[in-house]
Amino acid sequence: AFALLAGAAPGARQFTSGVNVVEVYAAATDAEGNPVTGLRREDFTVLEDGRPQAVSAFSEGDFPLSVAVALDRSFSMGAKQLPAAVGAARTFLGELRAEDESMVVAIGSEIDVLAPLSRDRAAQQRALSSLKPWGTTGLHDAIVESIDAVQAAKGRRALILLSDGSDRYSKATASTALDRARRSDVMIYPVELASVTGGRSFQPRDPAQLNTTMRTIAGELRHQYLLGYTPARPIVAGEEQWRTIAVRVARPGVTVRARDGYLAK
Repeated sequence: AFALLAGAAPGARQFTSGVNVVEVYAAATDAEGNPVTGLRREDFTVLEDGRPQAVSAFSEGDFPLSVAVALDRSFSMGAKQLPAAVGAARTFLGELRAEDESMVVAIGSEIDVLAPLSRDRAAQQRALSSLKPWGTTGLHDAIVESIDAVQAAKGRRALILLSDGSDRYSKATASTALDRARRSDVMIYPVELASVTGGRSFQPRDPAQLNTTMRTIAGELRHQYLLGYTPARPIVAGEEQWRTIAVRVARPGVTVRARDGYLAK
């Protein structure tokens, strides 16, 4: 079965006049997975290391997005899975707004950026047309390198990863990929990382479901909530530590997803 691994945007630390402001992007969905709109600041509770935080900034909407679309092109994908993945990537790119930036990454024995980060969707579609089966699967390497590739972008950063889910020849271990995800400003949704990055994983049983799944992801990315707070426990410069984040919403039937923490230093 396909493993479709998707990304949205993470909580990030911003620094203004010596004050640390932690920003958390949260996606709220109903039981059917559709975005929930109209939530208010008071509907949310943000906890850091289990302690409630005062939310000082709140916004709802469609924020600027930079996204890496990574496709597994290895021989393990087979004659049907790779065309299905390419078609799904085309669908996702077609759902992006004109002002969104995107890039195309190919996963094989090496990780190749087929189309750099830009708004040139036509060039990205042409890059997908050139994709042929090649090499072995280095899934953990792909996660690390795709994060690095989109990390420098502005605004929200996202990673969409289309793969059969098998890792055979990565130099990076699963724990290395997990650590890189936690230290990044890119929220990703792969199965093994979903719980720590606030992501949402999909595993369609039929490749034909991929286009629907990609539209669902694009819809979720178009509508999120931004929650900002100054940590009640001040961040001490030079003291690197992991701080957990939990976001809750006081609405029945609503699920909220956000990253599970950040590295304070």
